[in-house]
Amino acid sequence: MPTIIDVKAVSKRFGNVLAVDHCSLSVEKGTITGLIGPNGAGKTTLFNMVAGAFPPSSGRILLDGEDVTGLKAHELFGRGLLRTFQIAQDFSNMTAIENLMMVPAGQTGESLFSACFRRGAVMAQEAEVRRRAEEVIDVIRLGHVKNERAGNLSGGQKKLLELGRVMMAKPRVVLLDEIAAGVNRTLLNDLAAVVQRLNREEGLTFFVIEHDMDLIARLCDPVIVMAAGSVMMQGPMAQIRNDPEVIEAYFGGSPAAEAS
Repeated sequence: MPTIIDVKAVSKRFGNVLAVDHCSLSVEKGTITGLIGPNGAGKTTLFNMVAGAFPPSSGRILLDGEDVTGLKAHELFGRGLLRTFQIAQDFSNMTAIENLMMVPAGQTGESLFSACFRRGAVMAQEAEVRRRAEEVIDVIRLGHVKNERAGNLSGGQKKLLELGRVMMAKPRVVLLDEIAAGVNRTLLNDLAAVVQRLNREEGLTFFVIEHDMDLIARLCDPVIVMAAGSVMMQGPMAQIRNDPEVIEAYFGGSPAAEAS
């Protein structure tokens, strides 16, 4: 498979702390690639650099072969890369359906001239955006709360809504940051099912940080292991679970202990 994210010897230093140390990895198109590692391994720092939160101190980041090192998040959005957060972001005073309708960029109604003098075009586009939002909210299983303010949704529902916004943006690659955090098992199953559906039916590539190893095993192949700011290994979860060095660095025990 062709590579969509290519991280080449990237480092990030904060003062005297080297958070990411000459890290190189790749994410292939059409995969759900997992990123795991102990706390302090540099996973979130790496994600933040790939997502445009801040630039690397050295090294390069390529998106579908294009050097995007140091580009801001909104610039990467325009190139088809989106990122979700451990704590879901939303417009809390707007309804769930309105949150989805906010996503598509360049809507005709954003122009004052069009809003005043092209009402027909504005209304036609708004109707199409609403139609798409109604489809998406059913896919993410939030139709029953579509008119509820986003601020009133549960943590798991907010993460489903965040995936819905991803669908509305029609990206090529999505970075998911700990989607399982604070989510009950029922909603987590819904989240996993939506990710798998988007990957299978729409060809979205996902790059996933997660501490829930059962979820990683269910969703991800391959899985990349980071430790001390660099990649330790990459492979299927079954192989990683039984690797002595990974178990020592991450799981904190022997293969026998991990199996028990």
